Amino acid sequence: MPFDEASAQWVAELGAEGAARDGAHARLHDLLLRAARAETNRRAARLRLAGTEVDDLAHQAAADAMLAVLAKLTTFRGDSRFTTWAYKFVVFEVSSKIGRHFWTRQPTLPLDESDWERLPERFGFRPDREAEWRELLAVFRHSVETDLTEHQRRIFRAIVLDGVPLDTLCVELATNRNAVYKTLFDARRKLRTALVAKGHLQEDR
Repeated sequence: MPFDEASAQWVAELGAEGAARDGAHARLHDLLLRAARAETNRRAARLRLAGTEVDDLAHQAAADAMLAVLAKLTTFRGDSRFTTWAYKFVVFEVSSKIGRHFWTRQPTLPLDESDWERLPERFGFRPDREAEWRELLAVFRHSVETDLTEHQRRIFRAIVLDGVPLDTLCVELATNRNAVYKTLFDARRKLRTALVAKGHLQEDR
């Protein structure tokens, strides 16, 4: 597939020599850093990040994304614009950095009120039916706090509340997708049992 003009220029200058390459590298880094800052700022409030933490993560993500882009430059096929292709590396690196930062900073931080207040939005509950889902959430919360193991609660918080990417979670826990899926399956079964016992769900036949 032929490249669009802007993408072709990126590829040519990044693969050139001397001043042309150095200038392209500088422009690419600026582009990736802006993208990394936008992505980290978008996620910062939800993950309780602020100030220098956000900027440090953005710089780390941009630097690693640049190395990845340059290493894979010959694999760019032009299916999308070069900048769109490069942005995907930023998103991956931001996710990885935030996930690692999250687990090293607060690996066992308990769920607090603000976490539970996010659940209605996560689950798509309608505001006009608040009376119905408030009772359901009370039972759900009790089951999360008393029936799940610490490991299950950790997985629940990361994926359901904080949106930590699954691949990042696997890296940080030194595990694989199947193990995480198994943990989620077991947690879901416990939570469903509690909701069935309280009459909020029908028992499977």
